[in-house]
Amino acid sequence: MSNERFYNSKEYISHLAAKTTPSMRYEYGTDFPAWRAAAKAKLEELLGLPLQTCDAQFRIVSQVDCDGYTRTDFEFQSEEDYVVRAAFLRPLDADGKLPCAICLQGHSSGMHISFGEARFEKDDKVIAGGRDFAVRAVREGLCAVTLEQRYMGTAGAQESGAPGCLVGASIPAFLLGRTAIGERVWDVQRLIDVLIANFDAYIDFERLICLGNSGGGTTTFYASCLDERIKVSVPSCCLNSYEDSIMTFWHCPCNYVPSIRRYFDMGDIGALIAPRKLVSVSGQKDKSFPIKAATEQYELIRGIYDMLGAEENCTMIAGTEGHQFYPDEAWPIIHRYIGK
Repeated sequence: MSNERFYNSKEYISHLAAKTTPSMRYEYGTDFPAWRAAAKAKLEELLGLPLQTCDAQFRIVSQVDCDGYTRTDFEFQSEEDYVVRAAFLRPLDADGKLPCAICLQGHSSGMHISFGEARFEKDDKVIAGGRDFAVRAVREGLCAVTLEQRYMGTAGAQESGAPGCLVGASIPAFLLGRTAIGERVWDVQRLIDVLIANFDAYIDFERLICLGNSGGGTTTFYASCLDERIKVSVPSCCLNSYEDSIMTFWHCPCNYVPSIRRYFDMGDIGALIAPRKLVSVSGQKDKSFPIKAATEQYELIRGIYDMLGAEENCTMIAGTEGHQFYPDEAWPIIHRYIGK
C-alpha cells in the first residue's frame, strides 16, 4: 500500500496516470498484425467510430482560377444531414495525376487559413506560423484539398472566429458516445471517398498525404492511424504523452478522448501508421506539447518501424521555435517520401 495521500483531485489524477501502464501497448515478440487489428478496433471504439455512412450528395459550389492554381469549392454529406464544406486546389500547369495533400489547418478561424487568407484578427499570425498548407502544397507542385473541421470556421466557430470547441461546443458529443476528434477523422475518411469518386483524374492516390498543425495535426495523427489510404502522414505539434500535454496544460475540450489513456499513450497508437511514411513535426519551444515528451513518444513509434525494417519511413523534425509548422524543414522530406 502506498503511503502517499492526496487532497488535490488534479494531482491525484496525475498520480493515477503515472502508475497506469497502457494495457494495449504492443509487446515485442507478439503477433504484430493481430495487435494492429485489435488496437485499431479499440481506437475506433474510443473515438466513437464508425458513424453512419450515407450518400455523399457531392456538389461543386464554384470554380475559379487563382494565382497559379484552380480552386474548386465543393460540399458533401459525411453523415446523413451533416454537410462538409471543402476545396480542391490544382496547379494551373498540372499535367496528369499529381500527389495530393489533405491540409488540416488546425485550431483556427477556418479553412481559409490553408489558403493564406486572413479574415479575422490574429489570422495573419497564424498564417505566418506556416499554416497556409494548401497554397504551399500547390507551390510544391502538388494538388491540395482542405475542409472545414467540425466546430471551426463555418462549421461552428464563434463570431470572433475563435473555434467553437474552445467554449465547450464539442462537449455534448460525449453524451452521444461521440468525440470531436472522431467526428473530424470521420470527415477526413469520407473526404477521401469523395476524392476517389470525383477527382480520380487529377490525384495519384498512392501518394496521398495528410498534414496539419496543432488541432489539425491531431486529426492528421488519428486519421492516419485508422486509414491506410493515407500514404504519408505529417502531424505537427500534437504528438506527445497525454500526461505531459493535455493532462497537464489547459487544452481545448476537442483534444480529449474518454478512457484512452487506460489503453494507449500516443506513441502506442502511432504504431498503427507503420510502415507507411511518417514525418512527426515538433517545436523545441512548444510549451503545450513539450519536446522531451514528444521525442519519447516518437521513439515508441520508431521502435515499431525498426522492428518492421521500415526505419527509413519514419522521421522527426524538431523546429527551433514553438507551436507552429516548419514547412521549409518538412517539405524536402515529404518530397523524398513521395518520390518527387
